[in-house]
Amino acid sequence: MKNEALLIIDYTNDFVADKGTLTAGAPAQKLESYIVQLAEQFLKDEKWVILPTDLHQKDDLYHPETKLFPPHNLANTWGREFYGQLQTWYEQNRDNPALYNLAKNRYSAFANTNLDNFLRERKIETLHLTGVCTDICVLHTAIDAYNRDYNLVIHQDGVATFNPQGQTWALDHFKNSLGATIK
Repeated sequence: MKNEALLIIDYTNDFVADKGTLTAGAPAQKLESYIVQLAEQFLKDEKWVILPTDLHQKDDLYHPETKLFPPHNLANTWGREFYGQLQTWYEQNRDNPALYNLAKNRYSAFANTNLDNFLRERKIETLHLTGVCTDICVLHTAIDAYNRDYNLVIHQDGVATFNPQGQTWALDHFKNSLGATIK
C-alpha cells in the first residue's frame, strides 16, 4: 500500500440529504460523484480510504454538541448512513482491507479515536481531505493532522459547508495557515 490516505469526513444523510437533520444541502450533494470517483481511484492505486463519521447517541446530556446542534448521525439510523452513491460504493467495497470506517464523536477525526495510530502503523504521511463541513469537521481534522506533521491535500471539489463565507474562509486557512495543497 502507498503512504497516502483519502479521508471522507461525515458524508452522511444527516449532513447531505435534503431531509438530513443538519444538512449542508445542495453544495454538499454536488460532491457526491467526485468523492466516489476519488475513493474508487484511491483503492485502484492501492491507497487507503478512511471514512471518519460522527456517531452520536440520542439525548446524550454530556456531549457538548447536544447544546449546539439538533440530534444528528444517531447510531443505527438512516441519518448516519452514507449519502447516495457513497453508501452503495461502501457496501460494494466494505471488505477491502484498504477501507476503514472510523466512528468519531468530536469534530476532529483524531479526537478520541485511534486514527493517528492507524496512519502511523501504515506509514501514511499524506492525507487527502474531503467531506463536510469544510469549516467544522474538515477544518478540525486538518488542524489536528497539521499538528501531527501530516502533509495535507484539500480537494476543493470534495468539500462543502453551510455557507459560502465559511467555505472561503476555511479554504484560505488550509492554504495559508496549515500549508495545505488545495486541489
